[in-house]
Amino acid sequence: MTAADPLEAITAVRRACLAVDGHDPVDEAVHLRLKHHGLEGTEAWVEDDGFALRHDGALDLAVAPEARRQGLGGRLAALAMAAPGGLTAWSHGDAPAARALAARLGMARARELWVMRRPAGVLPEEVVLPGIAIRSFEPSDAPALLAVNAAAFAHHAEQGAMTAADLAERMSEPWFDPAGLLLAVDADGAVLGFHWTKRHDADHGEVYVLGVAPAAHGRGLGKALTIAGLRHLAERRIAEVLLFVESDNEPAVRLYSGLGFTHSTADTHVQYERASHQTQPSHETTSPR
Repeated sequence: MTAADPLEAITAVRRACLAVDGHDPVDEAVHLRLKHHGLEGTEAWVEDDGFALRHDGALDLAVAPEARRQGLGGRLAALAMAAPGGLTAWSHGDAPAARALAARLGMARARELWVMRRPAGVLPEEVVLPGIAIRSFEPSDAPALLAVNAAAFAHHAEQGAMTAADLAERMSEPWFDPAGLLLAVDADGAVLGFHWTKRHDADHGEVYVLGVAPAAHGRGLGKALTIAGLRHLAERRIAEVLLFVESDNEPAVRLYSGLGFTHSTADTHVQYERASHQTQPSHETTSPR
C-alpha cells in the first residue's frame, strides 16, 4: 500500500533499519538529496514498510526489519527496475540476502568499497614536507578546494562531480568543522591537496575525503595529510577512525594499511550493476524475497 506521506515513510524505514542493522540503508548523497530536495527528480515507490528510489541510474531499496522475508523487497525492486537501462545499487554490507536478490534481478557484482579502521590513540609520526604548510579551511578556499577535488577524483563519478552547491550542503551539516578540513598549500598559497575529516559522534571519526591534485602526486602529500587529520581527530579524544576506500585502489589501501588501518570482511559494501542492454527479468514480479 502506498504511503500517505512518502518522505515520512522513508525516514521511518531508515530509522528502523539503522536501529537493527547498525547503518543507514542509503548513503550520504541520497540522505542530502532527500533532506534538501525531497523526491524532486527521483522516481519513488514507497510503502509504509519499504521503499525503492531510482535517481540518475542508481537504485536504493530498503525494507523495515519487521517486514522482511515477505516479498516486499522483490516487489519494490520489480517496480523500480521495470524500465530498461543501466542501473546500479549498493548493498551497505555484503549481506547474503542482497546477493540473492541481486542474482534474481540479473545484477552483477561490480565494485567493493572497504571500510578500514584504526584506533585513534596511537599516532604515526608527523610528516613535515619542505615548502608545504598544512592549515585549516577558510571560506575563500572553496573554489580551489573544488578544483583539486575535481582533478583528484576525475574518474570517480560520485565524488568528482561535487559542485559549489554540494559543498555548501555538506558544510551546512551539524558535523561540519572548518578546523577539521585540512589543506596542503605551497609557498605561493596554492592548494595542492586536502584531508576532510568528519566526527560522527563522541567516539568515532572519519577520513571523510582525502584528495591530492594529480600534478602534486609523488611528494608524500597523501601521507602527510592523512597523519595531520588523524592528529586533529585524536585531539578531539575520539576512540576510532574509519574510512571508505575502493578495494582495488591499491595505492590508497597500501597507504592506509601502512598507517595502521585494517579491514575485516564484514566491513565491505558492494555495488551491483545491471548493464544498459539488460531488462528486468519477467518472473521477478511474482518471485518472493
